[in-house]
Amino acid sequence: MQKLPFIYSSERAWRLSRHFAFWSLWFIFQLLLYSFSPSPVLQNQPFLHRILITLPEAVIYMVPSIFLAYSLMYLVIPGLVLPGHYLLAAISSLFLLLLTAGLSAGLSMTAVDYLRHRNASGFSPRIAAEEHPALYIQLGIAMLAGLRGSITVGGTAAAIKLMKCVYQKQETALLLAKEKLNAELQMLKAQLHPHFLFNTLNNIYSLTQDVPGKASAMVMGLSQLLRYILYECNRPLVPLEKELKMAGDYLRLEAMRYDEKLDISLQFPNVSGYLIAPLMLLPFIENAFKHGASQMTEQPWISLGITMESGLFSMKLINGKPQEAETTTWGIGIENVRKRLALIYPEQHTLEISDLQEIYIVNLKIKLSHDRDQQKI
Repeated sequence: MQKLPFIYSSERAWRLSRHFAFWSLWFIFQLLLYSFSPSPVLQNQPFLHRILITLPEAVIYMVPSIFLAYSLMYLVIPGLVLPGHYLLAAISSLFLLLLTAGLSAGLSMTAVDYLRHRNASGFSPRIAAEEHPALYIQLGIAMLAGLRGSITVGGTAAAIKLMKCVYQKQETALLLAKEKLNAELQMLKAQLHPHFLFNTLNNIYSLTQDVPGKASAMVMGLSQLLRYILYECNRPLVPLEKELKMAGDYLRLEAMRYDEKLDISLQFPNVSGYLIAPLMLLPFIENAFKHGASQMTEQPWISLGITMESGLFSMKLINGKPQEAETTTWGIGIENVRKRLALIYPEQHTLEISDLQEIYIVNLKIKLSHDRDQQKI
């Protein structure tokens, strides 16, 4: 939902309400200003009477104010200021100010002067018969008075318009950044899914040559994992307990091809209510098999420990590797996870991968949100 729709919304109803409120306040200000002016005609009149007398003047002076405000808001600002033509914008604004002052002076010396003379005739014939100053003096005074009012209303209207434009520009930038983030995440997931599927199908293929029974069990396990990936991972966040179950299922699926030779140690907490971005753990577990267990001819082992404390998710994954193994070059899966962590959990995660002589160690910590926190957003 848009914040402060009365100020920023572009919907027709909000725009009409906003403009009506602005001009109503300006009209009331003008009316009060003219009612308290030290005009000889109005000096001895009751306040309500002065209001009624100056009401037509306030309406007339609204014309130049409206002209200047809308010229700035819908011509100068969008056409010159926002595109960066500042010199032309300044010249155009100065021209509009002078034009508005001239319009205000013309109305003052014709319609307003007529109304004031008529009112003076009714209240004080002596004042009405007094001579007026020279025409050029009247014109100068009227233009200065009109310029003063024009700067006030034009500056206020322009400031509101600029504030609204800046806000809309920021909202557009945030929307584009969000769309870019979603596109990058979808691209990373699209790369991750085939990577996982390719590895698992290779394992099943090797088993079909010798142990058909285990192969069928692996097909069943694979179908469950694919169901999770296809139907759960489309969401930006998934329950942590489902992600942990998927990790455990994958470990058991991979372990089936090692018979009893693979030593697996798992420590999973009993958690509920926390959310995590999907498929954050799978690439690390895949690597534990690809660069560790599958390379060891004697006693392959994997240790996976996960803790959850005060919203801080911690994973420590350790696996053995052959002593003669070369330094590992991490593949697309780990690079994808690094990017996703940076996009989804900026300043809220740490990832350390240690490639030691006989073991790999992965330490991952993420500050996770609770589902009740997400409901408040």
